[in-house]
Amino acid sequence: MRAALLQTTSSDSPADNLVGVCEMIEQAVGQGAEFVLTPEVTNCLSTSRARQQEVLSIEADDPTLSGLRQAASQHGIWISIGSLALKTQDPDGRFANRQFLISPAGEIVARYDKIHMFDVAVSQDETYRESDGYRPGTKAVVADTPFARIGLTICYDVRFPALYRKLAQAGAEILTVPAAFSPVTGAAHWHSLLQARAIETGCFVLAAAQTGTHPATRGSQRKTYGHSLVVSPWGEVLADAGTQAGVTCVDLDLEEVKKARSRVPSLTHDREFDEP
Repeated sequence: MRAALLQTTSSDSPADNLVGVCEMIEQAVGQGAEFVLTPEVTNCLSTSRARQQEVLSIEADDPTLSGLRQAASQHGIWISIGSLALKTQDPDGRFANRQFLISPAGEIVARYDKIHMFDVAVSQDETYRESDGYRPGTKAVVADTPFARIGLTICYDVRFPALYRKLAQAGAEILTVPAAFSPVTGAAHWHSLLQARAIETGCFVLAAAQTGTHPATRGSQRKTYGHSLVVSPWGEVLADAGTQAGVTCVDLDLEEVKKARSRVPSLTHDREFDEP
């Protein structure tokens, strides 16, 4: 099964971003992709709450979701929309950071709201408070497809291995980790974290990422790390997209999941223990 990771430099204009993503999907389909994955906040990457209020929509009205459902149906492919920033009914006006799995019929097969919020101080000059603008999800999600069972996660989730273990023990064979990773933490931790999650679970890890300096109508320009990765169930990096926007295709053999788990069946070796 051929998967294609789209590495994008999304702006704070959903309409412009949708055009670019659809062009990349056509490239991916031309290269034989049957499963296309986009990064976190595919529709709008913005540091401005005011700009988000201007351009974001609720799920039912979101043009990016509608456009990518149509693209899946048009090309007969599966699409993982890494996430969309969406308006919600949250009383304090916070958004959802929501991933969608779309079938070749254009149907929404699964939704996942990012559980872990990126509230960190990377340095004196680089701080993030994702929970100020986004409400956290509360439910882990595994979805069935004809080619694999897929566990859905987003970006900062990758630092919480218990989530990935639960997904794998629920039958996930592929884990999605769409991201808009900081360049500082990306350089230090991105590859190691994704390889660790693959090794611990015996899953393929597919991580489509944002990259570069993101154009902004309002607010400051944000930078992201890039390096969309595909990691095998044995922890090998099968593809690294570097820092340029583009399409990266990889052929996945799901038998590798069985092989890795038979060699080291750690998912079946849990033991109770006294907590410290």
